[in-house]
Amino acid sequence: MDELTKNEKLGDLYAYYGSLLTAGQQSYFEDYYYNDLSLGEIADNHGVSRQAVYDNLRRSSKALENYEAKLHMQKDYNQIEDVIADALFAIDNDHNSTAKKELTKLLNQMRGE
Repeated sequence: MDELTKNEKLGDLYAYYGSLLTAGQQSYFEDYYYNDLSLGEIADNHGVSRQAVYDNLRRSSKALENYEAKLHMQKDYNQIEDVIADALFAIDNDHNSTAKKELTKLLNQMRGE
């Protein structure tokens, strides 16, 4: 998995499970992945070593992956979204406008649109 894909995956998992991390883990994670700070910058800001930041980020990433492995929230959401999209496609071919409107509304809500 390339670095961008890994970072995107971790960002997605953080959206689901970030609140389960400690405040410190959240701060380091957001600084590194969202605010694009280097390990050295984060270390300076928190008064710790670069190694401590690296270890914290590694533990946080592992925790996020473990939450998904056990809870499947992201996987389940994606499956539901796929089923709705497939249903919309089928309805689109049947031209049933009422059902299509309701499913489109639901899918857009799930996507935050």
